[in-house]
Amino acid sequence: MPSKTEQFLSLLDGQPVIPVLKIDRVADAVPLARALARGGLPAIEITLRTADALEAIRRVAAEVEEAIVGAGTILNARQFSEAEAAGSKFIVSPGVTRELIAAAANSKTPLLPGAITPGEIMMAREAGLDFLKFFPAEQAGGASFLKALASPFAGIRFCPTGGVTTRNARDYLALPNVVCVGGSWVAPDELVRPGDWAAIEQLAREAADLLKA
Repeated sequence: MPSKTEQFLSLLDGQPVIPVLKIDRVADAVPLARALARGGLPAIEITLRTADALEAIRRVAAEVEEAIVGAGTILNARQFSEAEAAGSKFIVSPGVTRELIAAAANSKTPLLPGAITPGEIMMAREAGLDFLKFFPAEQAGGASFLKALASPFAGIRFCPTGGVTTRNARDYLALPNVVCVGGSWVAPDELVRPGDWAAIEQLAREAADLLKA
C-alpha cells in the first residue's frame, strides 16, 4: 500500500506549481479551477481564509472532474474534518501541531504540514511525514535556507510557499529537496475579479512548463 507521501505525489503527477487560491466569490471557484486545469495545473489549494472556502471546495470537487482540489490554511482537527468532508483530496496547514498530526493519522487524506525550523522538521519526521510545506519561504530564508537543509534532513522533501513568484520559482525547483512550489501568481485578483479565465489559463500553462525550461 502506498504511503501518504506517495499518494500525495501521485496526485501531483509532476506538477511543479500548486496554485494557492483565496476564493472571495464562490461563483468564481468552478471556472477558475477549470481554467487552471486546462493550463496544466489540476491540483489546486483553496485556502480556508474566506467564508465561502468550504463551499468552493464542495463545488469544485463535485463539478470539476479534471481538478484535484485540496484545502489550505487548516489550523486544527475540526477544519481538517470539514475540509475532508467537503471533498478535499489533500490538506495543507501553515504549521505542524500534535492535533493535526493526530487528525492526519486517523485519515486517508494526506497532510502537507508547514515546517521551517529544524525542530519542526524533526517533529514532522518523527510522525512519519516527509513531504512538508516550507512557509513562509522567502521570509524564512528562501532557496539558500532550503539548500542548507538538504544534507541534515536527507529524505525530507518540500513545497516552498510564500513569496514564490515567476522570478524565483526556478531557484526553488532546482533544489534536490524541492518537489514543487505553491503560489498565488497564477490566479491574481486582477484577473479573477473580471473573470479573465483565458489569461489565467495562460499563466497556468507557463507555470506548468517551468520544469521544462
